[in-house]
Amino acid sequence: MSLSRLRVRLTLWYAATFTLILVLLGAGLFVAIGTQVSRRLDLSLAAATAAIVGATHDLENERAAGGAADAVEELHIPDRELYLFDANGGPLTPPNAEAWIVEAARAATTNGSADVQHVTGGSHERRLHAERFVGHSGTTYVAAAVADRPNIREQYASLIGIFGAAALAALLLVAAGGFMLARKSTIPVERSMEQMRRFMADAAHELRTPVTILRTRTELALAQPRDATGDTAAFQAIEREADRLGGIVGDLLTLARADAGERQVVRASLYLDDVVSQVVAAARALAERKGVALVVGSFEEAQISGDAGLVERLVLIVLDNAIKYTPEGGRVRLDVTARDGGRSVIVSDSGVGIPSDQLPRIFERFYRGESARTLAEGSGLGLPIARWIADLHGARISVASDATGTRVEIAFPAA
Repeated sequence: MSLSRLRVRLTLWYAATFTLILVLLGAGLFVAIGTQVSRRLDLSLAAATAAIVGATHDLENERAAGGAADAVEELHIPDRELYLFDANGGPLTPPNAEAWIVEAARAATTNGSADVQHVTGGSHERRLHAERFVGHSGTTYVAAAVADRPNIREQYASLIGIFGAAALAALLLVAAGGFMLARKSTIPVERSMEQMRRFMADAAHELRTPVTILRTRTELALAQPRDATGDTAAFQAIEREADRLGGIVGDLLTLARADAGERQVVRASLYLDDVVSQVVAAARALAERKGVALVVGSFEEAQISGDAGLVERLVLIVLDNAIKYTPEGGRVRLDVTARDGGRSVIVSDSGVGIPSDQLPRIFERFYRGESARTLAEGSGLGLPIARWIADLHGARISVASDATGTRVEIAFPAA
């Protein structure tokens, strides 16, 4: 339910964001168109008043003031009302004008020019431009031009309708696409949550066993009379389980720090053969105790760049698994090679092998196949840690296995 709500919320956020973008875009286009229309209208009105001024200048020397008015009457510009006023704002041509036009002419007489927008009944708007000028005879006039301001909504109604329909269709597509995108984007979250639940369940299962054994052995030891031999055996058993429990907790802490990126890596130039020799020395005792022959094959000088402690742990995990799952009398071979620009550690054993259907899952946390659970103890955290260390160093772990044994190769890039 939480993921479903998350998908719905993401879809709503996508749709709301897109709607906001469309609203801002539409408003911006509407304002831009209105501004452009107003600018063109003002330029047209200015040109009309300039035409009045020109007609008055041409005829003023031939006619009296009244005759000049006739020249304006002869001037005709489509969809424009033309007016000529005297210096006091009195209308000359035509002899009558609306009060707001006369008031604008008087303002132009005082200020030199005037631009007025007048709203009549309803939403009808008219635009006026007036300019004061002086004729060749020295007489002061005011030329004015009036035009209806186009109604953007009416003039572009079809365009607005098309834009609205397209916006609605786009919004529906965005909602559908947003839901699909939200669903797809939450799949990794769902997978991570499922892995986390499985991880917690597996961790609880792995920790419960040693904790139960510790509690049981402690209760038995406390219930029995004190005996040096019996107490020693009980304490040794408790110590083994405590070590096992501590190992699981340590591995969990390592993986948690790895996931959080808190593990500090000290990179330096080092020789893989030197690191492996230390691992062999530590693992030889384990092999002897298990009755497994540990053989060192090729041991070439191989320089890499990395964290010596982590590389040592990586090789030890692989080598320990090989020894752990090889029956008594078996053989484990380790090789270090430096060929074709690569550096590799190869561990091969004559153990029980890994079924082919289990190979893809061996690097999952807490995963252990049925044969692994019956043959040896473990928590299933070693190989995930090994994979993390390998990825950290740009190395690649490849595993091949059959009924005759398992071969693990760790390929490092050259230093």
